[in-house]
Amino acid sequence: MRIHHLNCGTMCPWGGRLMGKPADEPGPARLTCHCLLLETDRGLVLVDTGLGLEDIRDPVPRLSRFFVGMMRPRFDEHETAVRQVERLGFSRGDVRHILLTHLDFDHAGGLADFPHAQVHLLADEAHAAQRRASPLARGRYRPQQWGTAGAWQTYAPSEGEEWLGFACVRALVGLPPEILLVPLVGHTEGHAGVAVHTDEGWLLHAGDAYFYRGELNAEHPRCPVGLRAYQTMMEVDRRARLANQQRLRDLVYQHGEAVRVLCAHDPVEFETWAARSPYGQSPHPRAPDLGAG
Repeated sequence: MRIHHLNCGTMCPWGGRLMGKPADEPGPARLTCHCLLLETDRGLVLVDTGLGLEDIRDPVPRLSRFFVGMMRPRFDEHETAVRQVERLGFSRGDVRHILLTHLDFDHAGGLADFPHAQVHLLADEAHAAQRRASPLARGRYRPQQWGTAGAWQTYAPSEGEEWLGFACVRALVGLPPEILLVPLVGHTEGHAGVAVHTDEGWLLHAGDAYFYRGELNAEHPRCPVGLRAYQTMMEVDRRARLANQQRLRDLVYQHGEAVRVLCAHDPVEFETWAARSPYGQSPHPRAPDLGAG
């Protein structure tokens, strides 16, 4: 299974080091929308979509004015998943399945660019997005982004088995058994990770279960204060979110290189994975190296 690492949306919030920017990096902070493109014997599979073409062309009303002002997306069409898929030599129709960690606007905006793909997510996330029961939910979930998406396949966590101490959903409809949906609730009601079994072991895309690489340090977890505040603002279940972060730290500590974990928004993680991929870097030009700090 070939895995491509795609940054499908760069966000440039103010806040500098408070938002994770290294001291020697000029300008505002930078966050990525780290997505995966999997080449499987069942066709192409996307893990999250980042921002889509219509988000770039007409941000409002597709995106919340509040979040656009806060996160300051770059709105670069070349970063959309569909354009990167095309630069790899595929067509949008080759993307047969999309697995979503959750339905936040910066993870699901590209759904409309793949109208024939089957969309997979936890049922609790679909229900929360449909209800939009709070001001936070109405800001983060944007029906304009996914109203034209293809068929949706939802899963209850109770349908799953165990994976390295986590509940998981193994029997994903139409997908190979090497791909699992792992509930990691807290950031949203139905937030999940996506685990992929490779020749080198397991790769777990943890979505927004954490935002900064230092949070997975087993002995001294750390996160810049601005990113920590943003995570708190966006959480729906603080206890569950923090408990799942601890479980991820334990997973990395206990299994080492057999299980590698990444999140959606850490730019250093993204650059590291894009560079080490045995199948080449992201088809979008790499941004400057932010260092390991």
